[in-house]
Amino acid sequence: GFSWAASPACTELETVMMDWLGKMLKLPEAFLAGQVGEGGGVIQGSASEATLMALLAARTKVVRRLQAASPGLTQGAIMEKLVAYSSDQAHSSVERAGLIGGVKLKAIPSDGKFAMRASALQEVLEKDKAEGLIPFFLVATLGTTSCCSFDNLLEVGPICNEENMWLHIDAAYAGSSFICPEFRHLLNGVEFADSFNFNPHKWLLVNFDCSAMWVKKRTDLIGAFKLDPLYLKHSHQDSGLITDYRHWQLPLGRRFRSLKMWFVFRMYGVKGLQAYIRKHVQLAREFECLVHQDPRFEICAEVTLGLVCFRLKGSNKLNEDLLERINSAKKIHLVPCHLRDKFVLRFAICSRSVELTHVQRSWEHIRQLTTDLLRAQRD
Repeated sequence: GFSWAASPACTELETVMMDWLGKMLKLPEAFLAGQVGEGGGVIQGSASEATLMALLAARTKVVRRLQAASPGLTQGAIMEKLVAYSSDQAHSSVERAGLIGGVKLKAIPSDGKFAMRASALQEVLEKDKAEGLIPFFLVATLGTTSCCSFDNLLEVGPICNEENMWLHIDAAYAGSSFICPEFRHLLNGVEFADSFNFNPHKWLLVNFDCSAMWVKKRTDLIGAFKLDPLYLKHSHQDSGLITDYRHWQLPLGRRFRSLKMWFVFRMYGVKGLQAYIRKHVQLAREFECLVHQDPRFEICAEVTLGLVCFRLKGSNKLNEDLLERINSAKKIHLVPCHLRDKFVLRFAICSRSVELTHVQRSWEHIRQLTTDLLRAQRD
């Protein structure tokens, strides 16, 4: 495993790569390590790990704050009152972080566009505070797994700041698109966040695993986990100038993941990466247009990036049967989801080498299987 003492070069490259990537996304200065910043980035294995790290850091922070104010309070007394929040569309890994962190997690009902809004959040917060609970952590999702919806950061961000809640942004899939100026507005409100995460291994051509996480105050993250037994001590550690990433993550050992980022960035350049994202978004729009041209189908959620949610007009059973036929034919593979009470098919553009002809052929294939299915049902 690498710690700074074992490998200053690996640590240095990771810090620099995370600053490079942060600048590509036009992240606020506060999240960058720079020369003197209090923030900085770290490469985690997955978005699940990043969410858990943020939740544990937030938990430690609130426990310390409340104990400083009332020294009689035990950690247990605080823990049983803590509540974390996310949208009802958030990934299951958020729920898992709550379970591992031993705190209640509540789902905020999303609006008609599957987004978390201020009004619904405010309502739950007022109720919880009236019952003596302590709201301390919120996950806002930018690009949900089911339908790529975006929680309203500009609405929920200020509420988190007012309520002294840690705001963690999970943009696991969508985050890669923010390197394009035309999609950067989707990240507006990130300035309210305490931590932000996305996965370059999902849509930025970096091999798995590589999950990029930034924090505004790295001491919050380090403070939650810093243990220094003699066998891990080294002479530089108390200067405060040395980044020791083992304190920023769950495992102590770590891989040299920043090297593969460096290769991708040098090989493609920002323009090459932007072109790659734009092509995928364009192909998703092409697929959406094809779906619109067939009156048997409907689009189920706004198409923003590379995901199209669609279904055959009719029962859930009908769509389950269609999916069964599509995936059994083994030409393409679709993963479904539930949006409210509807069973929905998801067409995701995610292959490095995908072209328009692939998209057109996929759609023809889907239409043919649909025709067969409807004929079989009539007979």
